[in-house]
Amino acid sequence: MGPPDLEMTMEEYMEELTNIIAQMMFVSGETAEPSPETTTIIEEIVHTQVVEMLKRSTALATRRGSRSISTNDLFFLIRHDKAKLSRLVTFLSWKDVRKTAKDSDDKGGDAGDMGGDDPLGGADGGAAGGGPVVGDTGKKNKRTKVILPWDISSYFSEQVPERDDDEDEDEEEMNAATILRLKTADERTKNMTKEEYVHYSECRQASFTFRKAKRFREWAGFHLYTDSKPNDDIVDILGFLTFEIVQTLTEEALQVKAEEEVTKNRSGEADAASKKRKRETGLFGEQEEGRTPVGPKHIQEAFRRLQIKPIPGRNRVWMGGPRALHRTELRLVSRSHDEVWSIC
Repeated sequence: MGPPDLEMTMEEYMEELTNIIAQMMFVSGETAEPSPETTTIIEEIVHTQVVEMLKRSTALATRRGSRSISTNDLFFLIRHDKAKLSRLVTFLSWKDVRKTAKDSDDKGGDAGDMGGDDPLGGADGGAAGGGPVVGDTGKKNKRTKVILPWDISSYFSEQVPERDDDEDEDEEEMNAATILRLKTADERTKNMTKEEYVHYSECRQASFTFRKAKRFREWAGFHLYTDSKPNDDIVDILGFLTFEIVQTLTEEALQVKAEEEVTKNRSGEADAASKKRKRETGLFGEQEEGRTPVGPKHIQEAFRRLQIKPIPGRNRVWMGGPRALHRTELRLVSRSHDEVWSIC
């Protein structure tokens, strides 16, 4: 069980979403204050994406003969985005480590009496008085490997022990994407003051679901698309993916806006004031007041581009019929593997 939900009405949650989306956009590179129209469009897109994931997950669960969706159903939906999938698996692995450590802290002195059943205790029952055994704590705290349903290892009941230097292609791709994101974050924060960076760190904690799981379920309409109540892992995965959606939309919208400004400059439509605003300033400096934020048209164009980009590893097959080529499906927001994020 995670921390208890905050006491809030659905109206308060909807108002909070505006602030949450603005914080996520700020972390993604949008330093100007977005308009309510912009955050509303993003909220509608995220809601549509969450509903689509719930529908597809329920359909997959039905094909398995189950009434409830599982984490594997959500894994399957994003299987083509290996970097995102690997980040999600890592997120869940470390979540399990934190939960195990928290449970051990809550048990306190009783941990030593549980012997081998204690995740953080020693093999001999722990040190005297229930203290942790330093030599074994690191091993017990090691994150567990999440086995995906299409992994060969999932076919066998006995698992091969992991090696410390074992790293598959998905992890290598995730590491490359992580390094690129860290580089982008470094570019965004290197000129920040202490107060600005504190604000940036607080915005990184923005979440649709943390301590708001009940309202998130109501907002997403879980009861309309699944018969059973999804567990905490399902909600946490959707919270992770909603942040990814907002981040991807914002980064793509910033690129759309930058291309628009370049076009205006080439055609001579930009005035001297807009050129003056381009000089490098502090995050909350007075010169930034004139900077125009990403607008609804940029978000809409970003979403359109993300919808028409080919999905890596997936081939489209023509199924025949006069209107077959005109049928389109809603795609989950994702970036192609070979795409490089622009530093905004």
